[in-house]
Amino acid sequence: MGYVNRVVDSTLDRLVSGLPAVVVEGARGVGKTATASRRAATVVTLDRAAEREIVIASPASVLAATRPLFIDEWQRVPDVWNEIRHAVDDGAEPGSFLLAGSSSPIDDAELHSGAGRFVRVHMRPMNLVERGVAEPTVSLASLLGDETAQVGGTTPLTLTDYAEEIMRSGFPGIRSVGRLDLISDLLRDYANQIVQHDIPDSGEKIRRPKSLFEWLSAYAAATGTTASYASLLTSATPGQDEKPSKVTTMSYRDVLTRMWVLDPLEAWAPSTSHLKRLGQAPKHHLVDPALAASLVGVGFETLLKGGGPTVDGTFLGSLFESLAVQHVRVLAQGNSCGVFHMRELGGRHEVDMIIRRPDSKVVACEVKLSSTVRPKDVSNLNWLEAQAPELVLDKILINTGPYAYRRKDGVAVVPLGLLGM
Repeated sequence: MGYVNRVVDSTLDRLVSGLPAVVVEGARGVGKTATASRRAATVVTLDRAAEREIVIASPASVLAATRPLFIDEWQRVPDVWNEIRHAVDDGAEPGSFLLAGSSSPIDDAELHSGAGRFVRVHMRPMNLVERGVAEPTVSLASLLGDETAQVGGTTPLTLTDYAEEIMRSGFPGIRSVGRLDLISDLLRDYANQIVQHDIPDSGEKIRRPKSLFEWLSAYAAATGTTASYASLLTSATPGQDEKPSKVTTMSYRDVLTRMWVLDPLEAWAPSTSHLKRLGQAPKHHLVDPALAASLVGVGFETLLKGGGPTVDGTFLGSLFESLAVQHVRVLAQGNSCGVFHMRELGGRHEVDMIIRRPDSKVVACEVKLSSTVRPKDVSNLNWLEAQAPELVLDKILINTGPYAYRRKDGVAVVPLGLLGM
């Protein structure tokens, strides 16, 4: 399969045209190597033992390579970070260095922060547009604009199509396999490889890998929720008298976050005084909803029938929300925006996604596993606009229907497959 253009490509082109060093971060398998290599004259791959040994012996030797220089899995030899930092300080030209890593170094005490030298870009799995299954008619950029955006278009995608895309994954190499049963097997092995090999190879010591895997599976079952870490531990260790300590489970969270396997959606914290009673807990999401389905052991047919763990609604609903979050995050990054969620303390009002512009103005977004819209589906969007009209630029409801349109209350109804850049 040839290279598929990614939304992040335009971001990288802009950055490397004016900056000497760019770091591409993200989970193993999202496509960092293929994307960064296209911009390099020399590629040094540090997860290959022969190349790694040379660089360990002399980190400064990489600077002699023809530039642009791409160093893949740079965290395997953290000393190259400081060597490149010095090269930047010495006047390296724009586009000289690209680094990519699928984890953060554990002990970075001797590493300079890179502030003012490096710019970091987070790369995620492919969204629906990058996968080639969606033909957008509604622009997120226009929704983020100061004028009311035009909304329209139709899509042939149905609930079954979205469920299949959840299971097919956004990892380029894994989804190319085609068969859903094999994709599920590959994703479960992906998680095993991270727990059994990638984490130890990064220098992190995990005394009980089986417990970590069980905790990760419990996290997957809690996709789209703000379930406490204590409840995740209970779910991961049912009937066990001797449970991992809180410190141990927090280490699970930290190491999986460093590997970008966990991709939690942080809580929105606006400065507006009348929106102070908001929860701060993140919503749980894995790097890819297909990975969550595989860890829980839910197949395509079972998912369509509503099978899987439930908290509020169906597991398919939780995974569709996670697919929508993944899709929107890729688009938002391309528009220089962040994505958060909002939940009032006590849970009376909550909004699935808050897409925030750099000036703090937002587009509020709800996600519904439905092809129709009921008044209660948009009530939280309208409540938030009433509470903070100075902040809310637009309101959108993402669903599985065929049509994009704007309601009389101003809410833009947009099927997920119709939302693009």
